[in-house]
Amino acid sequence: MATAPKEAENAIGLEEIHAERKAPPKGEKTFTVEEAVETIGFGRFHIMLFLIMGSTGVAEAMEIMLIAVVSPLIRCEWQLQDWQVALVTTMVFFGYMVFSIVLGLLADRYGRWKILLLSFLWAAYFSLLTSFAPSYAWFVFLRAMVGGGVSGHAQGLIIKTEFLPTKYRGYMLPLSQVKFIPESARYHVSTGNTGAALATLRRIASMNGVAMPEGQLREPAKERRGRFKDLIHSKYLRTTLQIWIIWLGIAFAYYGVILASAELLERDLVCGSAAPAPQDSSDASEGSHSPCHCRLFGPSAYQTMIISTVGEIALNPVNILSINLLGRRLSLCITMGCTALFFLLLNICTSSAGMVGFLFVLRALVSANFNTIYIYTAEVYPTTMRALGMGTSGSLCRVGAMVAPFISQVLMSASFMGALCLFSSVCVICAVSAVTLPIETKGRALQVGT
Repeated sequence: MATAPKEAENAIGLEEIHAERKAPPKGEKTFTVEEAVETIGFGRFHIMLFLIMGSTGVAEAMEIMLIAVVSPLIRCEWQLQDWQVALVTTMVFFGYMVFSIVLGLLADRYGRWKILLLSFLWAAYFSLLTSFAPSYAWFVFLRAMVGGGVSGHAQGLIIKTEFLPTKYRGYMLPLSQVKFIPESARYHVSTGNTGAALATLRRIASMNGVAMPEGQLREPAKERRGRFKDLIHSKYLRTTLQIWIIWLGIAFAYYGVILASAELLERDLVCGSAAPAPQDSSDASEGSHSPCHCRLFGPSAYQTMIISTVGEIALNPVNILSINLLGRRLSLCITMGCTALFFLLLNICTSSAGMVGFLFVLRALVSANFNTIYIYTAEVYPTTMRALGMGTSGSLCRVGAMVAPFISQVLMSASFMGALCLFSSVCVICAVSAVTLPIETKGRALQVGT
C-alpha cells in the first residue's frame, strides 16, 4: 500500500516535467526553427548548399538524357521492336516508382541526408554495371535498379527547401537543378533532437556571418512521422489527390517530349522530308515488313538535341518571376496550358529549324512545370510528412513516365496526331487541377506538424 502514494507522486512529477517542456519559465526568450531560419536569412551556407546539391539535378538529367540517346543504339544492337525499346524507359521509371515511396518513408523516419547519400551510391553502382550488360534482359533489369537509386535524389530538394527562408524559396529553388551536407534542422526537431538542430542552426549562422535569435530553441517533438494515412487525411486529401494528378501529367508530358524528340530525329519525321530510298527493291520490300529499324543519330541530330535541351533553363527567369508574382497555382496553370498548345503545334507542317524551335519551347515549358510542382509539394506538406509526400508524388509521377514511352515510341508511329492530342489533353487536365488546388503556398511558412 505504501507504493501507491509514491506512484502518484511520480506521476505528478512526470506531469510537471512535461509541463516544463511545454511552457518555458516566465520571462525566458524562446524561438522555433522557423524563426531561426528566417533570422539567419540567405548567405554563404545556402550558396554552398546549392552548389553541392546541384549535382543531384545533373545526375538525374544525365540518366534521363541517356535514355533518349541510347535508344537507337540498343535497337540496332539487339534488333529490338518499338515496344521493346519503350520497355527500357518504362522499367527505369518502374524502379523509380517503387523506390520513391520507400525512400520517402525512410527519409521521414531516419533523415534526409542518409537516404540521399545511399541513393547516390546505389545509382552510381548500377549505372556502372549497365555498361557491362550482356543482353537485353540484363540491360532492362539494371536500368530499373538505376531508376530506384535516382528516386532518392528528391531528398536534395527537400533539404534545400527546409533550410531556405520563406521569401527566397520561390527564387532559389528553380535555379538548383556528395560532399558533406548537414541534416535538416527541421527534421531534428521533429524527432526531438533539439541539440543537433541547434548545432546545425549555429553553424549556418556562423557561415552566413549573422547572429542567432536570442533565447532557447523550443519546439515540441512530433511522435507521428512519415505515415501514409496522414497524406489522405481529410485535411490533405483533396490536395494530395490533385497533386498526384499533376505530377503524373507533368511527367507524362516531360518524358514524352524527350522521347518524342528522339523519335522525330531517328525517323526523320520533319514535314516535307523523306528518308533515303533503298537502292534495291528487294531491300525495300524487306524493310517495309521488318518490325524494327536501325538508324543511328548523326551530328545534326545531336546538335538538335543539345539546342532543345537548353530550353530547360531558358525559361527559368520568367518562371521565377511568375512563381513569385502570380503564385504557385496560377503560374503552373499557365505553363501547363501553354504546354498543351505547343504539343498541338508540333503537327504543323514546318522546316527542320521550326521543329527545333517548337521542341525548344516545349522543353522550356515542361521544365518550368516541374520546377513549380516541386516547390509547391515541398511547401504544402508539414515536416513530419514532407519527404513521404514528395516520395509518393514522385512515385505517381513515374506512372506517367512509364506510359510516355509507349505513346512517344509506339503510338506516335501509328498515329502522330493521336499521340499529340493525348499529350495535350493530359496537360489541360493538369492545368485545371493546378488552378483549383485548395492551398496557395506563396509566402507561407513551412508547416511543422499536422
